[in-house]
Amino acid sequence: MELKEILSRCDHTLLAQTATWAEIRAVCDDSMKYGCASVCIPASFVRQAAEYVAGKLPICTVIGFPNGYDTTAAKCFMAADAVENGADEVDMVINVGWVKDRKWDDLLSEIKAVKAACKGRLLKVIIECCFLTDEEKIRMCEIVTASGADYIKTSTGFGGGGATREDVALFAKHIGPNVKIKAAGGIADLKDAEDFIALGASRLGTSRVVKAVKALEK
Repeated sequence: MELKEILSRCDHTLLAQTATWAEIRAVCDDSMKYGCASVCIPASFVRQAAEYVAGKLPICTVIGFPNGYDTTAAKCFMAADAVENGADEVDMVINVGWVKDRKWDDLLSEIKAVKAACKGRLLKVIIECCFLTDEEKIRMCEIVTASGADYIKTSTGFGGGGATREDVALFAKHIGPNVKIKAAGGIADLKDAEDFIALGASRLGTSRVVKAVKALEK
């Protein structure tokens, strides 16, 4: 697969707690230079980044991140605020405790509410696979499909486990045609990226693919 094709699927990501504006600006510059799908950054930097890239690059941010146990009202406020500040894409974390309690209706209602708050922007739903059984993952595939969200996403990268090939293959079998897959967390190199795309991932959340390409250029 050509590098350009791989890079066009990457949400080039910087979500470290210590991230500074200089570092955010640098990932924006790299994302524009290499033709990434978006730059995924903390919500507090969205307005500044949106002004900086001036429409040359989609801005993605995260809400309810990384634990997912904020109230639905808080997640909706965060989504609406992100959109107002210039976010083109929103990645939300589900309430994993609700999965364990089998609160399927509450999970569906929350995702629908956040989707409405996004006002037409892309919504990706992080289900944090490292905490779920295969049965729970399949049920979340069904719920995300029913919710109207655009993507199901494997991981935050902060939960103790990232994307696995097995989880992406499982998603591909159980999501509806209206839902795409984002693999995130632990995508270390171009081989990983190619594997996840081949298994059905349309997006990759990663900080390392661009670094790998830059290393090749040297």
